[in-house]
Amino acid sequence: MRILVTGGAGFIGSHLVDGLLAEGHEVSVYDNLDEQVHGATSQPPQYLSPEAAFVKGDVRDVDQLLATIRKHRIEAIFHQAAAVGVGQSMYEPRRYVDVNCVGTASLLEALMQSGHRVERVFVASSMSIYGEGSYSCPSHGLLDVDVRSPEQLSRREWEVRCPSCSAVTIPAPTSEDKRLRPTSIYATTKRDQEELVLEFAAAYGLRAVALRYFNVYGPRQALSNPYTGVMAIFLARLFNGKSPVIFEDGLQGRDFVHVSDIVKANLLALGANLEGQSVFNVGRGEAVTIMDVATSLAEIVGVEISPETTNRYRAGDIRHCVADIDNIRLALGFSASVDLRSGLRRYVESVRGAEAFDRTETAMKELMTRGLILGDEDD
Repeated sequence: MRILVTGGAGFIGSHLVDGLLAEGHEVSVYDNLDEQVHGATSQPPQYLSPEAAFVKGDVRDVDQLLATIRKHRIEAIFHQAAAVGVGQSMYEPRRYVDVNCVGTASLLEALMQSGHRVERVFVASSMSIYGEGSYSCPSHGLLDVDVRSPEQLSRREWEVRCPSCSAVTIPAPTSEDKRLRPTSIYATTKRDQEELVLEFAAAYGLRAVALRYFNVYGPRQALSNPYTGVMAIFLARLFNGKSPVIFEDGLQGRDFVHVSDIVKANLLALGANLEGQSVFNVGRGEAVTIMDVATSLAEIVGVEISPETTNRYRAGDIRHCVADIDNIRLALGFSASVDLRSGLRRYVESVRGAEAFDRTETAMKELMTRGLILGDEDD
């Protein structure tokens, strides 16, 4: 097929490009080479395959999008383009809404025009749209909980409690039918990206798949971007001889999935030729604590540096979220192939020796200045 990948020069997008090319597809990449990700350059990164046709463009430019889709006779689109970062989104809301929501709407407006062959759209969604994950109370069963209150967080009571009996809850797998309760500007824009694509596809007779990525990590994740995934942020600290900084007590649970498994899920969705509109979680279905990730990375890097637990909390953060992957396993035959330990080793070796500017403290100051990190002296 002739396929367009928006954001195809980025971390996940470039791996997806490689996977599509390996399966024999003709691939075009549309990317604006955002400076926060790629640095000050007008050229695509060296890791981007020269077999893909590259177009430098803004996803909000309807005319250029349509021209690209027509010129390359695109049949399917993988929409990966997005501004990424929970913390930064909370003080740059206009940019995040503009890039993510207006960008997606612009892509759909291009698809309203005649003279193209697009029949399928795959949109990169996010686990962040759930807000808190699912929980179970020993007395009241499965719960759909609200975010933790500021009063609870100020008491350093980190775990989610049952709204009926106040018992500490147990994290449960989060399925696709859970109510969506985004807790950050970024999460809200990802929900909107997903819903825009699915609603548009239903109205115009396109097939669409939303893949809700859980916490993705792996090679090409920008080490010097303080708003990228937590593993890259931790590695930037460790490579500079500094402790990874962890909010709360470090026992937050997350579902980390290697980027190669994200590619696998996308390729399975393409090959399945699904009808209508579909939504799938993409994760390993296993939780690991942020503290365990930080200590494992330090061990693999080979440094005796312990994480710094701040005992503070950041606006927009959740406590636990792990994927229920039953639906994607049954519909697509998907299961994650890379276990966390081997994935961490592969990731560390891929970036060892790479330039890693630690900008964590600058990012923390930005958040603190705006009152988005609370605790201790803020009490």
